[in-house]
Amino acid sequence: MNPQLSKRANSLGTENAFVVLAEVNKLIAEGYDITSFCIGQPDFPAPMHVQEAGIEAIRAGKHGYTPSAGIMELRQAAAQYMGDMRGLQIDAEDVVVGSGAKPFIAYTILSTTDYGAGDEVIYPVPGFPIYESQITINGAVPVPLYLREARNFAFDPNELEAKITPKTKLLILNSPQNPTGGILNKQNLEDIATILRKHPQIWVFCDEIYSRLTFEGSFASLASEPDMQERCIISDGASKTWAMTGWRIGFTANKALAPAFTKWVTNTDSCASHISQWAAVAAVSGPQHDAEMMRAKFLERRNLIVKLLNEVPGINCQASGGAFYAWPNVTELCKMTGLNDSEDLRRKLLYEAGVAVLADIHFGHRVPGDGQHIRFSYATQNENIVKGVERIAAWVGKNRR
Repeated sequence: MNPQLSKRANSLGTENAFVVLAEVNKLIAEGYDITSFCIGQPDFPAPMHVQEAGIEAIRAGKHGYTPSAGIMELRQAAAQYMGDMRGLQIDAEDVVVGSGAKPFIAYTILSTTDYGAGDEVIYPVPGFPIYESQITINGAVPVPLYLREARNFAFDPNELEAKITPKTKLLILNSPQNPTGGILNKQNLEDIATILRKHPQIWVFCDEIYSRLTFEGSFASLASEPDMQERCIISDGASKTWAMTGWRIGFTANKALAPAFTKWVTNTDSCASHISQWAAVAAVSGPQHDAEMMRAKFLERRNLIVKLLNEVPGINCQASGGAFYAWPNVTELCKMTGLNDSEDLRRKLLYEAGVAVLADIHFGHRVPGDGQHIRFSYATQNENIVKGVERIAAWVGKNRR
């Protein structure tokens, strides 16, 4: 008999995109032809000058540990980059580099809440599943804030205000947003800032990893609102903008929390990859035409998949304001095909139509009154988008009642 796992380990959540991806890869290995929309990563290579910078770093012997907060060249470049985008002055000393942007979710919760003290964290639903997982596992209380389809997948400021209590320590914002592709516009951010000024005890984690993939209007950050920068943890990184998911480089800026984040990095990863940090310097500081090309391609794909999905009976799909996700409402499609919910639909599409998507339950509780949804990542070629939606349409034609 083996020793038992802790309750914490047994209750740890996961990111279902990777779970479904494993399911898809197993089917492909068994010979099934699957068109996959389940994983959220750019399908482009990293820009050539970024690749060359990584190779040069290897050849130059940059193989050892770096300071836990990152090499100063990258901290300076990231401070300039994030500040310029948001109209802010950010000092290099306020920036901490990590092994991707994801660890900063945990570092922020660990740095702003105390285990078992009843401290509350408000987070978006539907949302990146690691938010709720890390809130729970680190002993805080998760408080969902619903993103509503009628508000273009923003939330009602009145709902935010109603959920704030004296125990609220952290608010998580994500814009552009995974999984809906929704964005928080300037008016949304002004409304949020007005509420937060009444509650000075609340930190804000601004997950802005998709900042360069904004399609509707221009990108805006809560940190740019008056009196907000000091309490905002600005989180960005190299993964989505420069197609560097596997290079594992994220960077976060906040003057007060930078020393704590540095200690968390020391306690966990020691430092981000030395080689990847030099590649990220080239990404952030170098030519941006590849990043702009990728954004243009994602916008083209968004327009294509939204058009095609809206032609399928039972599907209603809003155009996402950013990121590379479509979040169609499939309530009518479930009714038309006699299915209980979006998870039933997801499994039918995978095993009967050969199309891999994610269901809304992979991103938290369903939003009350908003029906059923599935997520498509359109980080794939146009021909795959066409083929995948054609397969769905054919399946609907066979199975509608």
